[in-house]
Amino acid sequence: MSLPERDTRQSIVDTAERFFRDIGYQKTTVADIAKALRMSPANVYRFFDSKKSINEAVLARFKGELEEKLSLIIAEPRSAGSRLREMLLTSHRINQARFADQQRMQEMVCAAMEESWDAILGHIERLDALLGGVVAEGIANGEFRDVDPIAATRCIRTAMIRFQHPLLMAQCERIPGPSAEAMIEFIMVALERPKPGS
Repeated sequence: MSLPERDTRQSIVDTAERFFRDIGYQKTTVADIAKALRMSPANVYRFFDSKKSINEAVLARFKGELEEKLSLIIAEPRSAGSRLREMLLTSHRINQARFADQQRMQEMVCAAMEESWDAILGHIERLDALLGGVVAEGIANGEFRDVDPIAATRCIRTAMIRFQHPLLMAQCERIPGPSAEAMIEFIMVALERPKPGS
């Protein structure tokens, strides 16, 4: 893809995201995006084969911001437990802020999860890889119990889902349950190798 083509593709994604934030992704049409860019809908379809593909590109960028922040935490020179705890807390805080401030974008995330868009599945795989790498490191250095790192990572993701999924965040506000911090502490206690004599 040439530089002008990449720029045009980026402009489409930028414009789509602006519409998603302003009026919601369900109300946004390819014709809206094309009109804002002074293009024809057919020209937009040269770069994205469907509205769903545009949605996936917006979602990939939206989720990529979280993945980037978690990657920075992973690179820090400290214990696996400390990094894992901060990764889970950071993920929760970002999702909580988005839930409060970006309701229309969260509608798109909910729909993505319901439709199993490739972008959301890719995000889950990348999130598992980020978390799993720290879990595996903690197991290897004796900080965590000797457990299957893949199974442990999936358990962590499942335990944290009510603090990640926008629909569950809304529904669980009315259901008694642990705070995100309490759940993270529970996860860490389950993972950490008991200290001698404890």
